[in-house]
Parts: sequence; structure tokens; C-alpha cells
Amino acid sequence: MRPTTQRSANALPYAFMIIGTVLVLVASQAVITPIAQIYLSIAVLLCAIALRNRPGHMAGLLMIGLSTFVSLRYIFWRLTNTLAFENWLQTTLTLMLLFAELYSWIILFLGYMQLAWPLNRKEFPLPPDDSLWPSVDVFIPTYNEDLSVVRNTVLAAMAMDWPASKLHVHVLDDGRRPEFQAFARDVGVSYITRPNNAHAKAGNLNHALTRTNAELVAVFDCDHVPVKSFLTRTIGWMVQNPRISLVQTPQHFYSLDPFQRNLDTYGRIPPESNLFYGLVQPGNDFWNATLFCGSCAVLRRSALDSINGFAVETVTEDAHTSLKMQRKGWESAYLRETLAGGLATESLALHVGQRIRWARGMVQIFRIDNPLLGRGLSLGQRLCYLSAMLHFFFPIPRLIFLISPLAFLFLGQNVIFATPVAVMTYAIPHLVQSLMTQSRMQGRWRYSIWNYVYETSIAIFLAPVVLIAFFAPSRGTFNVTAKGGLISQNYLDTRMVRPNVIMCFVLILAAFVGVGGMIIHHANAALFQTYGMNLMWVSANLLIVLAAITVGYERKQIRRAPRIPAQLAVTVLAPGQPQRYEARTLDLSKGGLSLQMLQPLPPGLETVNVEYVNNADKITANVPAHIINQQDNIVRLEWRSRNIRDETDIVEMIFGRSDAWSHWSDYSNDKPLHSLNLLARGIVNFMFVVVLRRRPLQ
Repeated sequence: MRPTTQRSANALPYAFMIIGTVLVLVASQAVITPIAQIYLSIAVLLCAIALRNRPGHMAGLLMIGLSTFVSLRYIFWRLTNTLAFENWLQTTLTLMLLFAELYSWIILFLGYMQLAWPLNRKEFPLPPDDSLWPSVDVFIPTYNEDLSVVRNTVLAAMAMDWPASKLHVHVLDDGRRPEFQAFARDVGVSYITRPNNAHAKAGNLNHALTRTNAELVAVFDCDHVPVKSFLTRTIGWMVQNPRISLVQTPQHFYSLDPFQRNLDTYGRIPPESNLFYGLVQPGNDFWNATLFCGSCAVLRRSALDSINGFAVETVTEDAHTSLKMQRKGWESAYLRETLAGGLATESLALHVGQRIRWARGMVQIFRIDNPLLGRGLSLGQRLCYLSAMLHFFFPIPRLIFLISPLAFLFLGQNVIFATPVAVMTYAIPHLVQSLMTQSRMQGRWRYSIWNYVYETSIAIFLAPVVLIAFFAPSRGTFNVTAKGGLISQNYLDTRMVRPNVIMCFVLILAAFVGVGGMIIHHANAALFQTYGMNLMWVSANLLIVLAAITVGYERKQIRRAPRIPAQLAVTVLAPGQPQRYEARTLDLSKGGLSLQMLQPLPPGLETVNVEYVNNADKITANVPAHIINQQDNIVRLEWRSRNIRDETDIVEMIFGRSDAWSHWSDYSNDKPLHSLNLLARGIVNFMFVVVLRRRPLQ
């Protein structure tokens, strides 16, 4: 079945969206009494509660319709009943808040459109005759990364299951380092460099295109290690449909990002990237709008040739490249299978640096190649790309929402001209319905409230970048995200948290003003309610800001090779002894492994061989290891690889298995109150450890 046929067979969402949009637009503008609005909100809420746990697309679409209806009623009410302009300061503050709310509603609607009907494409088998398989150039670009990071990716790429005569691995070294050239020569891969670093990563890839000629190009960031089956599981779609220019897979990170490590949420909260790779990209795929993400992808050379190579006009060459190919009529595909693992940013500072480049690049594309303009894109493609680009404008609305309650508490300016009861009558249904609907749609991919933490942690740093990129899109350069670094001790990164610490003190002061105002004006119902409403707003903002500060407390990370939990059946062989000792791994790393022995090892052993056989993935490893310690039936060992073959065996054993990252989505569905509890525990633990110098809660 061709992808176009698969998409056209799912035409039902188009009809639902068109009919639903018309009905919602008409109904949301009906003017009713406040009491009727309350009854309507309650009725809609009860419907949403009844639908929330019902399976199937229909229930999800109905919840989207209900949320859109309630949110449209709120926006319509805001535009027609709450605006008044008294002086320049009040007018400015009023318009700022209105802008932030309109932006949030647009993002909400575009998100619903993307998530309404994810395609969830399955693998397409390759022809049995491998002579029909295309040739593949594997590009591994690098600039300043350590060789220890790059080695894993190169060795894994060489070991991918593909005819040797049709697989060509290339190290693209923009750092022009002799040790990289020597490594490439030793392992037998191509080493490509160039005299300058023009256009950064995009220029590096384009230069490699001129030096290679395979039909397909697989791109891996130098820390993204592919499984052996990466090519056999992705290229089937490109063989079946010659109009597919791109097959993208998720970028999974096996090391902890700063949110997981610093807030101690590993295994309990989905990583930040899971929403995009688990839900947004399958949604984009339905609209034939899969974004190229710069790594873990296969592209068709003829499609790249049709747009003169990878895009060089912006610092996000990946998304812009896919946009340009789709303008030319090429199709795209997304396979929600984790077929590579990489390193996450180690610290909040590095995370911010990475997001600065993403924000700058997406805003640049918005300015110079706006998806709403020009030819070649369908309406769905235009809206998917618009959503991706508008998302990175979030720092400005996020900061506006943080400071808006201060307008009344500090300056006495009303930015919403309505009674607190009226505001609650329209705002609370809007917020509750959108929270419930997003919780239902995002499920195990993103938990409620955490997006506010992610955004608040970095908003102050990205806001000026977004403004500069919008008004001067030609400014700004590509910055490489450092990977594989260490954090020698726990510390509070004051440089990264200082803006939010200041905001925290301001909000605490505003809370005191709110409490004082309620006490002083307790006899005036209107003022009492207004102070109370703004106090609630400030309190919610304070919770998020405290969580954002907590992310800046960097936890110690002294392992250059992260431990990866895995339970694999292995055999331990003692030198000169015929007996074989069965065991199961507890965790693995490039440095060593931990085993749970099924039978004890004889005393006095120092060096053993660890044997692992995986027939399904064609992996056979037999590598020496030194026993570090043994306690009961738990043994910890350090690898003692003798040569490149041993190192390759270790890499295949850790990273090459088809199921190596299959656990990436093993999270339960979102429960907003549970999510809030986890957030609060992270803040309390931060207070115990950093402020009170005590042990965290368990």
C-alpha cells in the first residue's frame, strides 16, 4: 500500500474537522446569561469526564471538539466583553496579555489538529532479493566531540545489517583532527574533511554529498548509535515508494537530561522529547509533513539534489530541508520505532544552548520561508510546519503570563475588565477542558503541567533570541551542542537560575500584597475577589518558577559511559575451566557491566570472558572482563577489550539489539493530580537538599 493511499483511506478526520469546526464556530459565539454559561460549562465538563477514559479515535475527537468549543467561547468573550483602554500603561499591559492568550489558543488549536489522528505507520518489508536493495551512504558529522563518543556510532554503523558492498560509512570531520583520521583508517571507514566550515553542519553534509554517490543517505549525529536493524526496518518504505524523500525515526536519549536528573524523575515522568517523537511526528505523518530532525533518518539523494542539498539559509538545516523537499512534491514518512540511542544534554546550560539554536532556526524559517506562503504545500502541511515554528515563540507569552497578575497587585491596573466571577465562569472551563483534553491526547507521552516547567526554565534566555531572529533573521550562527561531559559535584548553577530566583522573590512579594489586599478589602466583595483571583494566579506561577529553579541544581554526573539497564542472558567463562556459568545482566556500559549470577563463581577468579549470543540480531560477543567485586550473586566487571573486534562486540551488545530502546514509551497514561504531586515532591526535595541541607524525601 502506498503512503498516499494509506493517508487517503483515513479521510474520516478531514470530514470531522470540517463539520466540527463549522458547528463549534457557530455555537461558540452564542450570547447567553452568566447562569446559563455556568450550566453549559458544567454540562460540557461532565461530557468530557464521561469521554476521557473511553477508547478509540471518536472519543478523542469529541473531546477536542468540546475543548475547542469552550476555548472559543472564552476567546470570543475576551474580545467582546473584557477590553477597555484607560491609559497607555494599562493599554500596553492589556494588549500584552491578549496577545499571549491568542497565541496560546492558536497553539492549542494547531496541536489538536496534529494530534487528532496520528498515522502510526508500521514497517514495510524489503524485497527478499537483496540485489534490489539500494546503496546507502552513512554520514556521521562531527566537529568538536570527543573521539570516545564518536567511536560507538561509527562501529555500530559499520555493523548494521546491510549488504557490505552497498553500505558506505563516512566520518565527516569538520574539526580536521589527526586522531579521527587515524581511527577511520584503522576501522576501515571513509574520512571526509573540507578546507573550511562554511554553513556548519549543513555545509559539512553538502560537501560529503559531492564526494559520495549512493542512492540513499543515512544521517546520524555522532553520539546517536544505531541498532543493527536500522536500515532494514526503515528503507522498505523508500524501496516501495520512490516518491518518499525522508524516513525519520525518533531520537532517543539513553542518558538523563537535566530535568530527569535534577528533578529526580527518571522512570516516573516521560522525557521532554517523548511528546514530539511519540505523538507529534506521527500526527505530522498523517498530513505528509514529517520533519527531518537532523539525525536517525534516511534521505533520498535525488530529493536532496532537487533542492540543491541540505538547506543552508538557517541554523536549523534539518526542518528547513524537509520543508524544501515537500515544497517540491516529495513525500515523507515517520516510523515510531526507536532505532538509535544518543546522549542528552548534561546540564541546564547546555540544554538552553541547544534550544537557543532551535528557536533561532525555526523563527528564521518562519521569516524567510514561511509555510503559509509560497507554492507546493497542502493545507495540512502548512499548518503542521506553522505549528512547529510558532511553538518556538513560547518564551514571550510565557513571560507575559508570569508577570500579568503583577499589573493589578503592584500597579493597580486592570488588564481584564470583568468581574472575577465572570472571569472564572469563562476562564476555568477553558483551562480545565484544555487540561483534560491534552491529558487524554498526550497520554503516556507528556504529563500535565510539566510543559510549563520546561518552558519557564528557559524562557528568559530564549526570548531575546526569538525577537532578534524575528526582526533580523540573518543574524546568529550555528552552535554545536556539547555531549559526553561530566559534572564533578552537585552545585546550583546560579547563572542559569538567577532570572527565575528574582522572579520567585517578586512573586512571593506579590503574594503578600494579595493576602494584604484581601484582608484590607474584605468588606468590598469586588476588590476582595479581584485580589483573591490574582493571588491564585501568582501562586500557580510561583509553583512553576520554583520547579524551574530546581532544574538548575546540577546533580553529580561522573560516569563518562552511562549505565544502561538491560536484562540479557549471558554466559561467564573462566579461563582454563570447562564449566560455563549462566548469568543475567543488570546493567551495561561501555566501561563494564553488572551481573546476577544464577550460580556462584569459584573464588579467586580475576578475569573471565562474557559471552552473549543473539541470533535474531546476528550478534555474537565474547569479550574478556575483569572482576571488580562480587557480593553474594551480584558481580561487577570491567571490560578488557583487546582490539576493535572486542570493542565492536561490546557496542553491538549494548546498542545494537533491536529491542535496546523498546522501553522508551513504558509510561502509564497521564493523571494530572499525580503529575502535580511529582512536581511538588521535586520542589520539596530541592528545599531539603539545597536550602535546609537535609536528606531528600524518599
